[in-house]
Amino acid sequence: MSDVTQILSKIESGDRQASAELLPLVYDELRKLAAARMSGERLDHTLQSTALVHEAYVRLVDVDSVKQWDSRGHFFAAAAEAMRRILIDYARSKARKKRDARFEAVEVTSLQEKSQTLSAEQLLDLDDTLQKLEREDPQVAELVRLRVFAGLSVTEAAKVIGVSRTVAYEYWDFALAWFAAETPA
Repeated sequence: MSDVTQILSKIESGDRQASAELLPLVYDELRKLAAARMSGERLDHTLQSTALVHEAYVRLVDVDSVKQWDSRGHFFAAAAEAMRRILIDYARSKARKKRDARFEAVEVTSLQEKSQTLSAEQLLDLDDTLQKLEREDPQVAELVRLRVFAGLSVTEAAKVIGVSRTVAYEYWDFALAWFAAETPA
C-alpha cells in the first residue's frame, strides 16, 4: 500500500492531521492536473491553478464528509472531477448572458484531446449533456468523465468504476454512439 493510500485511510478514519501529511505527497500532481485544466481557460481568468488545487483539495479531504478512497488513482480521478465541478460552477456564476438555445456540438471522440481547450460555453454544454447521459446511464457517464476529465484510459476507468475492461469498452462504444445521436450534425 502506497504512502498516499495509507494516509487516505487515516483521513477516512477521521484523523484530522492526516490531510496535512497528504498535501506534500500529492501537491505536485494536483498542480499539474490543475494547470492542464486551466490551460484551456481564457488568459484573464480570475481563478488561478493554485486556487483550483486548494479548493479541490479542501473538498476531497474534508473530514466532516468522509469519502472512501480505493486507491491513489481513485483519489486523483476524484480530484479531476472536483476541479471540473469547480470550473463549471465558476463558468456558470460568471455567465453574463443566456446561452443560445442551440447546442454547440462537441464530438466525444475528440474530447480527450480537446478537453484541455474547451471554452466555458463548451464546458457547460458538455456538462449538460453528461448530466443527461447520467440520467440514462450513470456508469457510462462516469466512465466518460474519467476518460475526458481525469485522462484515464478505458482500462484505468474500468478499475475505478468497478467493471471489467470488456464492459468498459462496451460502455465507451455506447457513449460514442450516444453522443453522436445527441449532438446535431
